[in-house]
Amino acid sequence: MRLRFDDSVEATRQEFREWLAANRPSVEEMAADPAVSTGHAPDWARRWTRAMFDAGWLVPGWPPELGGRGAGPIETFVVLEELAAAHVPRTTNVQGLGIVAPSIVDYGTPEQVRDHALPILRGELTACLGMSEPDAGSDLASLSTRAVLEGDEDTGEWVIDGQKVWTSGANYADFCFLFCRTEPDEPKHRGISILLVPMDAPGITVRPLPEIVHPDEPDLNEVFLDGVRVPAASLVGRRGDGWAMANGSLAHERGMVWVSAVMGLEEALGSLVAGAPAHLAAMGPHERALAVDQIVQIAIDTQAARCLGQRGFAKLARGGSAPEQALMKLYASDCRQRVARIAADVQGADSLELGSVPNDGHQAVDEPRGTWMEQWFHSFANTISAGTSEIQRNIVAERVLGLPRG
Repeated sequence: MRLRFDDSVEATRQEFREWLAANRPSVEEMAADPAVSTGHAPDWARRWTRAMFDAGWLVPGWPPELGGRGAGPIETFVVLEELAAAHVPRTTNVQGLGIVAPSIVDYGTPEQVRDHALPILRGELTACLGMSEPDAGSDLASLSTRAVLEGDEDTGEWVIDGQKVWTSGANYADFCFLFCRTEPDEPKHRGISILLVPMDAPGITVRPLPEIVHPDEPDLNEVFLDGVRVPAASLVGRRGDGWAMANGSLAHERGMVWVSAVMGLEEALGSLVAGAPAHLAAMGPHERALAVDQIVQIAIDTQAARCLGQRGFAKLARGGSAPEQALMKLYASDCRQRVARIAADVQGADSLELGSVPNDGHQAVDEPRGTWMEQWFHSFANTISAGTSEIQRNIVAERVLGLPRG
């Protein structure tokens, strides 16, 4: 069976493909000035995001004043698919564009949309997401960073104290979409609010967390807040309603994330298959048979990931619910880890040449980067970000399979 879209959708694809070819940043331009953090926007990235905004391709499903063209979900899908195939990001600030800006549009005031969401969409500002804490990783409701309002709700100030960790891009971001506790006497799922906090505000200390791979380009950070003051108007949405807004915020991240995840997986598989014959030829018959079997299995799993994603997307496009979306993040990140491990096993000692593949310019497209061993190290981050695999399994068990809590 061959799946295809109707002529109008393919016409949109062709229109965007032609515009992309004429306006995209070159491979050389991106590599010459690489993004070293998801909060970092090099000059080419700022220009490129603004170009997409002005042309209505940045978020096609949104109205023109917000960087879109009122397109449907299927048209949005083909735009993201073409970007992933071309290895061109919409932005290097993935949290800002994918979570923070849409959340501000959904819940913020007109002034917050003007001063924070639109600058992200135009490539003028970058944002980080202040959720995880040392004692509140996947359990956001347990966060303890607190904010106390001094004065009234119109002219007062929030005073913030606490710590965040694993904050992607905080070392370069202009502001933080900060989750904090404002109602300490409420149950833990209540009393959480969201504040817009400039990252250069007095009292903020950012400490990067170098990783095993590419320690000179850290993306994860600890953020310490000691008596940080922001205006009362920095509150996003209703006071104490942060838990509900968090669910909406992460829904923005997960809604279409499978497109780049699956295409990154397919590209990794293609690289594995292309390089495998030379390595397989040097193996003994039993070792070669085992390696071939593993490659075939991951190829099947990769195709299954695409089918699962398309099945769920089709349901969402028709306005229904899609339990497949709960499975996709878990399944795709698991497959990505296995393809890197299999490829490293097939390649052997050559996969250990760490640092031999330079930064291609950005971190915003979920494409293979580095040697196979480096990709294997990176793959563990994919099983943690946007909800750990353990939490995803709980969600699938409880909400999809209807199993009781044990």
